[in-house]
Amino acid sequence: MYTTTIHTPVGLAVISGNEDGITSVRCTHEPVIDSPFVPAVLHKCARQLEEYFLNRRRSFDIPLHPQGTPFQRSVWQMLAEVPYGKTMSYMELTRRLGDEKAIRAVAAANGKNPIWIIIPCHRIIGSNGDLTGYAGGLGRKKWLLEHEQVANGQLTLF
Repeated sequence: MYTTTIHTPVGLAVISGNEDGITSVRCTHEPVIDSPFVPAVLHKCARQLEEYFLNRRRSFDIPLHPQGTPFQRSVWQMLAEVPYGKTMSYMELTRRLGDEKAIRAVAAANGKNPIWIIIPCHRIIGSNGDLTGYAGGLGRKKWLLEHEQVANGQLTLF
């Protein structure tokens, strides 16, 4: 497993993976040491994240290999379909997965998303439009949504 980092407006992004793809992207304020060798796919991910923060990228085209249960991976796959600048409620996400009773499990899987921003768990909000449940902190979630041109109080569900 290899690691590289980039500085972002909301903290240090730590990108981990191997030659085949990205296994995690997380944000921290703690110092992290980059691997001496970094595969090309990690460099590509770093460039695409930098472009995202410069408003030059709305989607990502890098191979992802998040580690999780089959259920978690199905939730993360659905998260990846929420378009840039749009939001979806936890309930709508649960409905799209086919079982409204699974809302707590869906919320838990959302919170365990290992690939920050690229699998856009920050776009999932409460049914009433409230910003809730973001592992990176609500301040980061708010910043990311505003960065994507979703005005506070004018969040649109797709």
